[in-house]
Amino acid sequence: MSIYVGNLSFDVTQEDLSSVFSEYGTVKRVYLPTDRETGRMRGFGFVEMESETDEDTAIETLDGAEWMGRELRVNKARPRENNRNSSGGGYRNKGGY
Repeated sequence: MSIYVGNLSFDVTQEDLSSVFSEYGTVKRVYLPTDRETGRMRGFGFVEMESETDEDTAIETLDGAEWMGRELRVNKARPRENNRNSSGGGYRNKGGY
């Protein structure tokens, strides 16, 4: 499972986030998505930890905590939804066209 971390400063790095979460257990992976056009961080990230117990402790402790001038939102990450049209095309069949 993975942890969602929201309301991050745009200046945060993977090392910063790993350092904070490592206080609660072993961090396996940190992912900070960036905007495709600007390359700028999007203000949220994901952290994977060694055990679910470590994740639960980190979530309980860090959700609502202030860090780098922002109040963190920390919770279990939800599976990504596929919002693309299942027909493979961007157009819907309207009126038999």
